[in-house]
Amino acid sequence: MILLALELAQEQALHPSLLGWYLGFAIAVVLITAVVAEVAALLSVARRIGMQAQMAIQGLQRAYDNTYPLRDLSLTEDIAASVTQNLYRTRQALEG
Repeated sequence: MILLALELAQEQALHPSLLGWYLGFAIAVVLITAVVAEVAALLSVARRIGMQAQMAIQGLQRAYDNTYPLRDLSLTEDIAASVTQNLYRTRQALEG
């Protein structure tokens, strides 16, 4: 029995098992593939977000350009008030 155990030990020493190496290699391949897939998905989403951000910037620029004349609204209001006062005075002068 002892001789059989010694013989098996010597045989394993001459032919070591590579199962651990194969298993480790397989796990590494699976992990690397998963990481690459996740990074590819993340880059795809980032590209879409970047494109949508550019579209939003263009839309905001158009809105700014279209509403820029509204900054003169207070000046227009002052002019309208002046015209209204002058019309009121003129009416009073003509009636009066």
